[in-house]
Amino acid sequence: MRSCQAIAATYAVRACLLAALILVAGTRPVAAHPAPFSYLDVKVSPARLDGTLVLHTIDVAREVGLPDPRALAEPATVARHLDAIVTLVTTRAAIEADGTPITWQIDRVEPVPGQDAVAIAWHAQLSRSPGLLGIGARLFPGESNHQTFVTVYEGDQVRWQDVLDNQRYRAEYFTGTRQGRMAVLRRFVASGIHHIAIGPDHILFIIGLLLPGGTLRRLLAIVTAFTVGHSVTLALATLSIVDPPARIVEPLIALSIVFVGADTLLVGGRGRDVRLWVALVFGLVHGFGFAGVLREQGLPPTALGVSLFAFNLGVEIGQAAIVVVVASAMAAVRRRAPRVAERIVVVGSVVVLLAGAWWFVERTWLSAPR
Repeated sequence: MRSCQAIAATYAVRACLLAALILVAGTRPVAAHPAPFSYLDVKVSPARLDGTLVLHTIDVAREVGLPDPRALAEPATVARHLDAIVTLVTTRAAIEADGTPITWQIDRVEPVPGQDAVAIAWHAQLSRSPGLLGIGARLFPGESNHQTFVTVYEGDQVRWQDVLDNQRYRAEYFTGTRQGRMAVLRRFVASGIHHIAIGPDHILFIIGLLLPGGTLRRLLAIVTAFTVGHSVTLALATLSIVDPPARIVEPLIALSIVFVGADTLLVGGRGRDVRLWVALVFGLVHGFGFAGVLREQGLPPTALGVSLFAFNLGVEIGQAAIVVVVASAMAAVRRRAPRVAERIVVVGSVVVLLAGAWWFVERTWLSAPR
């Protein structure tokens, strides 16, 4: 772990940067507490975490009942309040490794030379190298403006940084190890499946494509076209290459559902089957919708490609489940009761059309601007 001098240098650089930001913003710093910030550094090593938490003496003094924060510049004063400081740290900051809370082993608590700060060095032994770190810090809930700057190192490289406060006091980091990539796969595959399961618009679009039936080869081609379409725009939007606003994407998704329902009702099996091209073109639109959900979850910078692949895979798994159920059910009904199957196609297409029309109205005129 870094020496106290290195901690002091880092703390000084950060303090200067924060002061410069305050001056540029034209604000007036409060003399009693110029910087309500803490710094949590975490170093990830094989089966081990090392960390340093740097706290401002004003915050620490208030919590331990010390009238003069300057007294914490003395090691003896810090030693007298050691138990209170350790309790503060271990009850208001927490780290999980792959969902399991870790136990902090405090190595030392000491003043930072030349700075109004106290540094707490700690480590934690793990049973294996972590894939996912959950980092939480709500150190001073009585200080409404307090923020904790989190930095994660792997080796000597900064891999991830975030800022926590009293409203958003937890964040997650996927490590760049094999375990981290597996954690990303588990998280985002499940997320993709979940999104399809709770997304009635995507489900109805797929059902609308499947209702007219067809050979297995034809249905597979239609589903593949939809997959290709939304995979392309999912990648483009996630990487911020093409990123249309939700106020345009969401109504277009609704219109795609209207089109599928109307096409089945008006044309059905009497004209040329254009479902493959419909799936491909509107799949491009649906991909932008998937991307919005994916970005909201926060993409791990160390595994951007893996998270994108995993989410898309989850979407495909959920989509495949819908295809198997709907196509199998409709095929069985067509074999046993063709007239009933025809009615199902008509009624189902009307439902698809009306649902899409309602979503279009809702997303165009009834929802708040986005």
